[in-house]
Amino acid sequence: MLLDTSNQIVNPSPPIVVGITGASGAVMADAVIRTLLLCDVPVVTTISAAGRLVWVEEMDESFGIAIERWSDFGSINNHPIGELNAPIASGTFTTRGMVIVPCSMTTMAAVSNGLADNLVRRAADVTIKEKRPLVIIPRETPLNSIHLENMAYLANQGVTILPPHPPFYLKHTGLDETIDFLAERTLLALKISDELPDKYVYRGPRDGN
Repeated sequence: MLLDTSNQIVNPSPPIVVGITGASGAVMADAVIRTLLLCDVPVVTTISAAGRLVWVEEMDESFGIAIERWSDFGSINNHPIGELNAPIASGTFTTRGMVIVPCSMTTMAAVSNGLADNLVRRAADVTIKEKRPLVIIPRETPLNSIHLENMAYLANQGVTILPPHPPFYLKHTGLDETIDFLAERTLLALKISDELPDKYVYRGPRDGN
């Protein structure tokens, strides 16, 4: 419980949990976190050891530097992957949902089988059991039947599987636009927003096409 300067009870907005694993695609997590913070949504992150290695390789910065960078945009907190007594490991701690981005097939398999041996997996397990929005952005290609079966099982539990596919029909001219589109789609799936920005909405064929 928090009190403001007039001693009135202030209920902080529940956060979105962002789990980051060792699959390629750190830039997607960066965009999702930044977009959430710019929408005044608090964020709690947890990242696997492999995720940290990928982050350095793909983003040319440590994850600690990323946390400092994001703190300029809004409220962000991070818990180590092994901190299984973190608040997000309990259903009594209210969140608005969770996204795993990028999600490795190892993490996908663990979540689909109820394995909660690190904080990403435990937070996902809590999100499912509490019937809160869980969005998984998988990164693997090609997909084998085991991957597909795990995705289908989670989808049947109410999880949103959101592959990072580019919207070719919008005719984006660069990767940044596609990544920003994915971030906005993620907020929509998490029910943070109720519609996409107009520039990401298909309005039919363009004149002359």
